[in-house]
Amino acid sequence: MYDDDEKSFRNRQDAGEQLARFLEPRYGDLAALVVGIPRGGVEVAYYVAKRLNLPLTLVVAKKLPYPDHQEVGFGAVAEDNSVYINQKGRDYLKPDTIYKIIEKQTDEVHRRVQLYRQGEPLPDMKGKNILVVDDGIATGVTLVPVVRLCRQKEAGRVVVAAPVSGRNFDEHLYEEADAVEVLYQPQPFFGVGQAYDSFGDFTDQELLDLMGRGSGRTFDFSNRN
Repeated sequence: MYDDDEKSFRNRQDAGEQLARFLEPRYGDLAALVVGIPRGGVEVAYYVAKRLNLPLTLVVAKKLPYPDHQEVGFGAVAEDNSVYINQKGRDYLKPDTIYKIIEKQTDEVHRRVQLYRQGEPLPDMKGKNILVVDDGIATGVTLVPVVRLCRQKEAGRVVVAAPVSGRNFDEHLYEEADAVEVLYQPQPFFGVGQAYDSFGDFTDQELLDLMGRGSGRTFDFSNRN
């Protein structure tokens, strides 16, 4: 791990390639599947999977944002409808408000599953070691239900990996993942984007182009010419 302000990434490709080199000695011979988190996390995961020569899939999850602070999440919902809500959200928001936010974000999750995988189910994870990759970890709440989804599918070890994070994110992520691997933790931490020279939106179309517009559940680098 790099110290404080010694590191930045040109873009998500650079971050993915550096993260892959960081992960390779630890998980290159152990992991069986890379899971990217749309949207930007899929681009980072693509280059991790490419370097490690592992199949890549994506799991859709959306944070549950505070009504008055859309950039901050109090929880998240994943595509299997698993929901995580942190204690702060439960204390601050009324149950009816939480329900409405979950309902809205669930609709978006299902839209993205249909768009990105054409409704195809996730690949078999039973007994497989999974690398869950995002482009950064701010609060970590989006990743908790993704780890839980992998557990529900009887995955082996579930390791969360990201190029950058703060030093204080949701404790449940540490509790539920087998490991959390982060390349760079700047101090002070203001947001994931501070570690990138270029950190624009990664669009639906860019994601589809990256994944080759395939309708399958995985992108398998071992099958490439």
